[in-house]
Amino acid sequence: MTQQRVLVLDDHEAILETVTEALLYEQFEVLGIREGKKLLSTVADFMPDLILLDYRLADLNGGDLCRQLKSMEAYRHIPIIIFSAYFSPGEKLPVDCEGYLYKPFDLPELSELVYQLLSSKKEVPL
Repeated sequence: MTQQRVLVLDDHEAILETVTEALLYEQFEVLGIREGKKLLSTVADFMPDLILLDYRLADLNGGDLCRQLKSMEAYRHIPIIIFSAYFSPGEKLPVDCEGYLYKPFDLPELSELVYQLLSSKKEVPL
């Protein structure tokens, strides 16, 4: 069985490193990037099974990036988890995605949501 791939986009180095290390520990293949403008080309090259996406980035809006991915036939099947410190638990983020995490979050919560979404993901025919 091949490792499932997770792409993480966060412009804060410490958060990016922590999330990446936690997911590597859980035996995922993980790629972390810090710039929203690199997301589409990275998705095309890496072909992740799931994307973790910070909502508020220095260069672009994560919600806009999520909407852009969901509008593309080739990528709309990829589950996206948005995480943000700018919204409170119980407050729905203004974007449709498969999961939300509110910073600060704990790593078991992150792992549980990633496993849940990947286990419920439907296979996409090639």
